[in-house]
Amino acid sequence: MITMKISQLYNKGKTVFAIEVFPPKKGSAMPEKIYAALEEIAGLNPDYISVTCGAGGSDSQGGSPTVQVASFLKNVCKVEPVAHLTCVASDKQEVSDLLAQLKIHRVENILALRGDINPDIRRKHDFIYAADLVRFIREQGHWEVAGACYPEGHSEADCLETDLKHLKIKTDAGCSTLITQVFFDNALLYSFLDKARETGIDVPVSAGIIAVTSKKQIERMVSMCGASLPPQLTKMIAKYETRPDALRDAGIDYATRQIADLIEQGVQGIHFYAMNSPYVARKIHDNIKDLL
Repeated sequence: MITMKISQLYNKGKTVFAIEVFPPKKGSAMPEKIYAALEEIAGLNPDYISVTCGAGGSDSQGGSPTVQVASFLKNVCKVEPVAHLTCVASDKQEVSDLLAQLKIHRVENILALRGDINPDIRRKHDFIYAADLVRFIREQGHWEVAGACYPEGHSEADCLETDLKHLKIKTDAGCSTLITQVFFDNALLYSFLDKARETGIDVPVSAGIIAVTSKKQIERMVSMCGASLPPQLTKMIAKYETRPDALRDAGIDYATRQIADLIEQGVQGIHFYAMNSPYVARKIHDNIKDLL
């Protein structure tokens, strides 16, 4: 199977559609149901599937539910995976070891992230910023490296302009594509993209979208990433929060309309956070497949 560098997907004259999944937490048994869910999601034929470092990003990659899931997608489902790799709790040797594991499984696309600061996990200092990790990975061989960006600015940056300066350093270090954090107001992305181009950032950008399926889910995500909720979304959540199926369907409808507008406005890619739900992934895909 020939590896597809994900940056090449943006040269095909269509909107790139990717789905994100997560493996079990480190140390957990790999439940069979995750394989069934992965096969169903892979059956939608997304351009690629990205694999996080664990539910909520809390898992250290140290070995490898991430590698297992990425390998399954690559070698069984025949879909190109993008393995997430964080560095806040890793040193250079640990990153090198993980790269060696990924190479064995022919996984060559990586999303390089600093990772969340966890007070319960000792921070290491070989990599201070994601740009340091990007630079290190690129030095190890012909890896394709994607990076993250934040339409509303990183929560630790004093302003969006400062964050964009750091993002330019990251793309200059070797990021060939970018994937945004979740956002719910498309106007924020369009403004961000204009400012990014003005800063000299010219790599393809995929928009990170999630369908709100529960109030608790979205409250947890917003607390982690700081994404703002527009009034129409908060009204929707309040209206349906006691009716789970109705909220799920309303969330799918909101995300569908958001994606349709993004595609109409020429956004280069959609990166859908499926939360391992084949049902939600299929509904979104079926709603937008003709637009893609």
